[in-house]
Amino acid sequence: MSLTAVSPSEDPADIDRSDPTAEISMRAQAFRNWGRWGEDDVLGTLNFIEPQSRIAAASIIREGRVISLAQSFDTNGPQRGWRRRTNPVHTMTDTGVDAERGTQGMPHGLGGADDVIAMPLQCSTQWDGLGHIFDHGVAWNGRRAGDVVTSEGDLVTGIEHAAAAIVSRGVLLDVGRHLRPESGELEDGYAITPADLEATAAAQGATSVVTRGDIVLVRTGQYARTLREGWGEYAGGPAPGLSLTTAGWLHRTEIAAIATDTWGFEVRPNEFDVPSFQPLHQVAIPNIGLTIGEMWNLEELSQACAASGRYDFFLSAPPLPVTGAVGSPINPVAIL
Repeated sequence: MSLTAVSPSEDPADIDRSDPTAEISMRAQAFRNWGRWGEDDVLGTLNFIEPQSRIAAASIIREGRVISLAQSFDTNGPQRGWRRRTNPVHTMTDTGVDAERGTQGMPHGLGGADDVIAMPLQCSTQWDGLGHIFDHGVAWNGRRAGDVVTSEGDLVTGIEHAAAAIVSRGVLLDVGRHLRPESGELEDGYAITPADLEATAAAQGATSVVTRGDIVLVRTGQYARTLREGWGEYAGGPAPGLSLTTAGWLHRTEIAAIATDTWGFEVRPNEFDVPSFQPLHQVAIPNIGLTIGEMWNLEELSQACAASGRYDFFLSAPPLPVTGAVGSPINPVAIL
């Protein structure tokens, strides 16, 4: 793990908006976790989740209430075709009509229904795997990107390795509600800072203290706005999100994973006046080794947490073990 002598500033005003390469490189070098769990590691910060973490998380359960944190998977989703990302296409291959008309060839009156779905793995609520983003042609743990992901898929850090890993204590940081109590929604383009995250946790109380191995969920309120106004530019357009300056917070808190209710996790437009694209991804995934979730539905959970005054819960969010995939759709559930 390499650390620079002086940690990068956590004030967005200090970002050199003309030089994304330097700003990204500074944080990549400062917060790089390469080798921390050995040269063969495939889990990155998910290693912070230990058996005792899950046992402690299970003890949080009080009501037995289960809340799904997934958006819908259907043709009415947010995708607009960028880089061939489309909404799911669900097709029936056998139906009740076929059964009624006896065209299925089944004996003694048996009938049934079957279906198939075609979709990009990152079209709705999902995890970004460690093979999803590279930094100057280098993947997580310092491997050459071309040795990791080929036309055969992610040969090293495929999402299947995390299939039994992502179960831990979850913590909701409802930044939208804390910073904008009247609306509960941050405006598009708002860059969430480490100070915002810490202030939200402090305002929410003791159950919001972020500890090693936690899965942090950051609610901006943007998804709530789409429920009221329609998708608009939700997929890839302007959005509130984490500032590049949160990289140090993501590193030092030793969280296992983080997810937001937005398409891209980080603030959009990104914090530069010259061409740039998802700079925090470039630091967090290939350098910190952080698993990132996007397009989570945090509305019911936020209401439940606000009503109870408790912001931690047992969280189960395993990816589908799609061999060699660099991301996965999920139906994460919070158990209160």
